[in-house]
Amino acid sequence: MDDLGRLILRLTLGGLLLLHGIDKMIHGIEPIAGMLAARGLPEVLAWGVYLGEVVGALLVLVGWLTPLGALLIVGNMLFALVLAHGEHFFMLSQTGGWRLELQAFYLLTAVAVLLLGPGAYSIDRRRL
Repeated sequence: MDDLGRLILRLTLGGLLLLHGIDKMIHGIEPIAGMLAARGLPEVLAWGVYLGEVVGALLVLVGWLTPLGALLIVGNMLFALVLAHGEHFFMLSQTGGWRLELQAFYLLTAVAVLLLGPGAYSIDRRRL
């Protein structure tokens, strides 16, 4: 059952985050580039979102180079938290939940995948 749990965790993280990456592939990363420029950072760093939300998500989803994929997602989410959501850290949503619960979900789920490994139902077929 542990390997089934790892599979569900990987499919949830990779599948849901990949949708964010696909959206950015369709609509572009100009808003992210603008946030970077406003903070005096190179706009080219915006391309890194594709590493976390597309490459990392796909690696985790299929269970190939899973630790690398999870690390890409962790880096992506830490960057997103600081760049786009830093002022929301102590805020609640309109429904009473933590304003950053989605970002926290992606970050901590990626950490869990990193620590647990991909499980048997993966291309890697091994644990850390």
